[in-house]
Amino acid sequence: MRSLWQAGCGFEDTEPLRGSVNADVAVIGAGLAGVLTAHFLQNRGLKTVVLERNRLGEGETGRTTAKITAQHGIIYDNLISQYGLGLARRYAEANLKAISQYERMVQQLNIDCGFKRCPNYIYSTGKTDKLEKEAAAAARLGIPSYMTDYSELPFKINGALVFSGQARFNPLKFLKPIASNLKIYQKTRVKTVENNTVYCDRGRVNAKWVVIATHYPIINFPGFYFLRMHQTRSYVLGINNVLELHGMYLDIREYGLSFRSEGNTLLLGGAGHRCGKNPAAAREAPDRYQVLRKNAARLYPEAENCYQWSAQDCMTADGIPYIGRYSKSTPRLLVATGFNKWGMTSSMVAANILADHITGVKNEYARVFSPDRFSAKSIAINIATEGVQAAIGLSSQAFHFPLTGLEDLKNGCGGIVEYKGRKVGAYKSENGEIHLVSTRCPHLGCELKWNPDEKSWDCPCHGSRFDVHGRWLSSPAVNNLSNKKINKLN
Repeated sequence: MRSLWQAGCGFEDTEPLRGSVNADVAVIGAGLAGVLTAHFLQNRGLKTVVLERNRLGEGETGRTTAKITAQHGIIYDNLISQYGLGLARRYAEANLKAISQYERMVQQLNIDCGFKRCPNYIYSTGKTDKLEKEAAAAARLGIPSYMTDYSELPFKINGALVFSGQARFNPLKFLKPIASNLKIYQKTRVKTVENNTVYCDRGRVNAKWVVIATHYPIINFPGFYFLRMHQTRSYVLGINNVLELHGMYLDIREYGLSFRSEGNTLLLGGAGHRCGKNPAAAREAPDRYQVLRKNAARLYPEAENCYQWSAQDCMTADGIPYIGRYSKSTPRLLVATGFNKWGMTSSMVAANILADHITGVKNEYARVFSPDRFSAKSIAINIATEGVQAAIGLSSQAFHFPLTGLEDLKNGCGGIVEYKGRKVGAYKSENGEIHLVSTRCPHLGCELKWNPDEKSWDCPCHGSRFDVHGRWLSSPAVNNLSNKKINKLN
């Protein structure tokens, strides 16, 4: 399902990489972080190439709600408690400067992307004590902010923390003119990176530096990012016939509702879950889009649903992205990942840090986001949590056998079934065609789960996703699933 941004902004196809090319820097991933990094490096005189597995605009940058804000949920009180006032202040400064940098680029490059300054609200319909603590933290850090009980939302709130001077835009209309000046190879699958050589399905890039900007890193060792992060999915409706909101809004609750206008279209987001753990898959809850549609009908009864899409986010142990050296043993391999749902400002922060690192410029914010940073306590908790999830996924693959057969599948449905004595993933199309896939994720072997809302196979361990034909949708996996199509049961 295409987003509002994807429906209104197309990109020209470019040729895939064939043969061998040389470059100063190879950037893997042509989302906002990768394109901005390449743009800054090219402006500094470095020969830079970008490798993109899909087409431009098809990744997470095209599925964001595009809030450019330094208000990343309830984070600053936690950062002060965990890391101290100095680090929290630098985190805030880096993200506030990112907003201004977007504004300057839009003006200097004359980019028509609807960039607009606006306030951002975190609201609560219940207790406000956490908001008040966050407001005190923001005041200590010098962030322009205030508490209020006013909102433009069609229900009463008990309080909201407002960050002034945040922004919104159309991310693909911003990305398009910048990407047009770069050497980007689309439809190019990266298989591996060895000694700064990037090996692809039809060629290779010999580079002095390599940047991994693939949303979730595709290299397992070294780095061990699969033990440092997990992925979540969230869902968005685009509805019309709604008065435009001046501000952007987010519920303080983890899976509450998000509101943000783009012209006469309201983006209503929420109903999230950990990737591979959609409650609707086990009939524990309505499908995620239905949850949003019910909220839209309740809050905006005259509205018309025009778009629906979903997005995926990498969540780190301590809420801070990983930007910098991929590992201590790979000094010329860099990474930008773990944006924790705040990819707009994080992409700009990442591009600045990575471009400075490669060109030998000291960046005052690099240590804040360094993948080497670790609080032993936070990383130990995260490794334990992700290790348990991986163990569950692996044990499901080994010991769980389905109780239903292929004949039990209804048209338009999917699931793990028994077929000829084997466990397979199966999807039966509306016309009765059956598509079988391996249930084993090619990343690290966890058992995939059926996502009925997206009609996809999702990994609950690390977030890889595949369509009903077994074709790759999301990293960290790089390979497709083995698959088979049958027209009838035999």
